[in-house]
Amino acid sequence: MSFCQWLQQTPLIAAITNSPFLSTVVEVVHYFSLFLLVGSICILDLRLLGLASRQRNAAELANEMLPVLWTGLTLNFLSGFLLFAGDATTLVDNWVFQIKLAVILLAVVFGAIVLRGVRKWGNLPGVPLRARLLAFVWFIERHHSSVAILSFVP
Repeated sequence: MSFCQWLQQTPLIAAITNSPFLSTVVEVVHYFSLFLLVGSICILDLRLLGLASRQRNAAELANEMLPVLWTGLTLNFLSGFLLFAGDATTLVDNWVFQIKLAVILLAVVFGAIVLRGVRKWGNLPGVPLRARLLAFVWFIERHHSSVAILSFVP
């Protein structure tokens, strides 16, 4: 028995997969946690781009948004794993799913770079052009990858 077959047959995953109520709860948590994640990223990006909350220090805003961002990311990861586990044997070989995971990994790495820089950029008199470009790319990437992920992968 492969790992994916074993995973699908574990009692918790089988219970979620076979229960319309539980599977719906997991999907709702997955989508709402994605909204938390993308929403907090958008708020930070718009601040770095100078399009919102100009009166607020970017570093302070980032410190306020980080708990929301991490909560969204954690819940999205956990609920995504539960969704994957219910159909692991099919999804593990799905090239679209593999691309989705690669895009998510890139977004997390890129996001970590931006968030690390926000603390430095937020204390400067103006947000550097490099920071604005990173925020713009992160904003566009998250928007497009979120739409693509939601549209093409179960």
